[in-house]
Amino acid sequence: MSTAPSSSTAVPSSTATDAETLRRNRILSSKLYFDVPLSKVPLIYSPSYDIAFLGIEKLHPFDSSKWGRICRFLIAGGVLDNKCIIEPQEATKDDLLVVHSESYLNSLKSSLTVSIIIEVPPVALLPNCLVQQKVLHPFRKQVGGSILAAKLAKERGWAINVGGGFHHCSGDKGGGFCVYADISLCIHYAFVRLHITRVMIIDLDAHQGNGHEKDFSDDRRVYILDMYNPEIYPFDYEARRYVSQKVEVVVSHAIDSGTATDEYLAKLDEALKVAGCKFDPELVVYNAGTDILDGDPLGRLKISPDGITRRDEKVFRFARERNIPLVMLTSGGYMKSSARVIADSIENLSKKGLIDVVGSSGKV
Repeated sequence: MSTAPSSSTAVPSSTATDAETLRRNRILSSKLYFDVPLSKVPLIYSPSYDIAFLGIEKLHPFDSSKWGRICRFLIAGGVLDNKCIIEPQEATKDDLLVVHSESYLNSLKSSLTVSIIIEVPPVALLPNCLVQQKVLHPFRKQVGGSILAAKLAKERGWAINVGGGFHHCSGDKGGGFCVYADISLCIHYAFVRLHITRVMIIDLDAHQGNGHEKDFSDDRRVYILDMYNPEIYPFDYEARRYVSQKVEVVVSHAIDSGTATDEYLAKLDEALKVAGCKFDPELVVYNAGTDILDGDPLGRLKISPDGITRRDEKVFRFARERNIPLVMLTSGGYMKSSARVIADSIENLSKKGLIDVVGSSGKV
């Protein structure tokens, strides 16, 4: 973690003070936090999350329909009642300006810029009004879900946004299919609206979370545990300097999935033990990417589906045993099987009593 003074303890200039006041006012006037009846469970999703437009979404390996498929698996399996799901509001420009610069948001009015960030070149040829509607609207809706999740976690002990986790995006730069910095936004809203002063990010996506690492590079209120494959994107060596606890994981091509899984989970056990001794958070933001799965074309970590289930259970136990509210975001995962694996993991969390997905209808 950077040794620079915390933004909460440094003596700010008048310009910095004005900027912080503006940020605070934007957060306080936002409509992204709203009261949710107890008949709903803290699982957040909207059909608007899913990206589908003339098949162009298939040009990127990310399964942009996985969010809806996760919920359909949960509903079909009797784990969740459709009526109990919470639909978030879409983040507005003012909401996004809490973290993002005006110049960055203006850059998204260029279809070419968006195509580079989401790594789908043909999007550059589309009118920006279509890009806003078919690509950026779903992302903004997921941002609203990530922000709301912190409020629900504080109230209920946990919340899952079936989406979000865009950890490659910082306040002034997107990349790696990440257009908006929902993790940074979620945390800044929690600082102001929930009066939380210490947040732990547990980032277990296969890729380094360079976006939130840059955003909180000089903020001691945020502790970052990042467990990632250093041999894949984004190779952001500057951001690695800002990681509080770095766990680099590389799997040999010769090793089998079972061994890789056992070694990974052993490293996670040790990492969580260390993190628990070093930092006492009031909120955990868990970036639960499934691109660590065996066979994922981008993650290359060879973890079994059962390993994902055990991983998620370990993180939830870490938080629940310490009575720390936990937000889970689904983040990366580049195989069709990811949706089923995530649904199975959520079902396991319910069976183990780590989450309660019983709504007013009594559906479990």
